[in-house]
Amino acid sequence: MIHKITGKVTVIGAGFVGSTTAYTLMVSGLVSDIVLIDLNKEKAEGDVMDMSHGISFVRPVQVVAGDYKDAAGSDIVIITAGVNQKPGETRIDLLKRNTEVFKSIIPEVMKYCEDAILLVVTNPVDILTYVTQKISGQLHTKVIGSGTVLDTSRFKYLLSQHVGVDTRNVHAYVLGEHGDTEVAIWSLTNIAGMSMELFCRSCHKCDGACKEEIFDQVKNAAYHIIEKKGATYYAVALAVRRIVECILRDERSILTVSSLLDGQYGIENVCLSVPTIVNEKGIDTILQVPLNDEEHRLLKKSADTLKDMLYQIGV
Repeated sequence: MIHKITGKVTVIGAGFVGSTTAYTLMVSGLVSDIVLIDLNKEKAEGDVMDMSHGISFVRPVQVVAGDYKDAAGSDIVIITAGVNQKPGETRIDLLKRNTEVFKSIIPEVMKYCEDAILLVVTNPVDILTYVTQKISGQLHTKVIGSGTVLDTSRFKYLLSQHVGVDTRNVHAYVLGEHGDTEVAIWSLTNIAGMSMELFCRSCHKCDGACKEEIFDQVKNAAYHIIEKKGATYYAVALAVRRIVECILRDERSILTVSSLLDGQYGIENVCLSVPTIVNEKGIDTILQVPLNDEEHRLLKKSADTLKDMLYQIGV
């Protein structure tokens, strides 16, 4: 049976990221129905009441707080739920606890939404995308992680500030893990078809240097934001909205989402981010863009790091 796009989206988890994502989708005009699910039903209900009071200012949309059964018929189920790291807790211990959370969530989702695309946002997103794939048994094309879509946006923004052009005219990728081993693909970075170095020389706006400094800002952005305000949620909600838009509008846009690799770049049986054509079916095509030797080495190192984490949590 072919699933027809209805414009219904479910968000699981009404924390900072989940509630901001639901709000961002509400004002986007992309969706017709939003279901917000959380263990803390009063929190979800409060968020829905707050959002609903502004519905007269946006395109028609229905927003409800519900249970898993209310998610039935969703085109996309966005998972932002998870536990926070305790003081002194290791990353692996946190991973194990979030894996247990997903073991309780995913079967309930599949009970009512067997045709939906599953979009994982909870961190560490690559590991939990893989966990979701294994638990759900869903087609690998229909399990997507938000991956490095946000990291790539951060990279473009910081480059645009450096060279003094519109962010939308900077073309660049951050690939691999959404985390410490992510890789900036400088060999493909371009502005108006020119490498950053060539652009800078021709326009005399910068010296083309500072690569390491710029990428450090990209990689550590979340740490700095969390230090200042406790959590990141505005930009990630916009990144999720962009992925949802791409799916619901069948755009066939190229996004650096996380998905299961099966031999691409010499990597298999792990989820990480590479340039991917995304359409109404989810993952359409994983592109194998040309990387230089060092970028390829770093991408494989990122994959090995993720595989080691999966091994440590017994997945």
